[in-house]
Amino acid sequence: MPDQEQTRAQQLLGDTAPELVRLTDDVLFGRVWADQGLSRRDRSLVTVAALVTLYRPEQLDSHLRLALANGLSKDELVAALTHLAFYAGWPSAMSAMTRLKAITEA
Repeated sequence: MPDQEQTRAQQLLGDTAPELVRLTDDVLFGRVWADQGLSRRDRSLVTVAALVTLYRPEQLDSHLRLALANGLSKDELVAALTHLAFYAGWPSAMSAMTRLKAITEA
């Protein structure tokens, strides 16, 4: 399957972890993210907050991009990351802010 037809999970893990790829594509993004209980915008905000709080920078870039695509503005993400500095820790928020800057100024 050409890269443009593959999901991000398929691109990252391919044949290495096919069950994790299936769960990511079918359950996480196919069901959880599709649930109508929260908008995709709100899910993105919650996910970014969780990733910053847990210091998961390897996942953060793609979710910051997704948050922007799901309707959060750069200014809203800056405000959220600033707020998180007091709850998640200054280093986590500063790291996330530099990643957001790189993404939005690229």
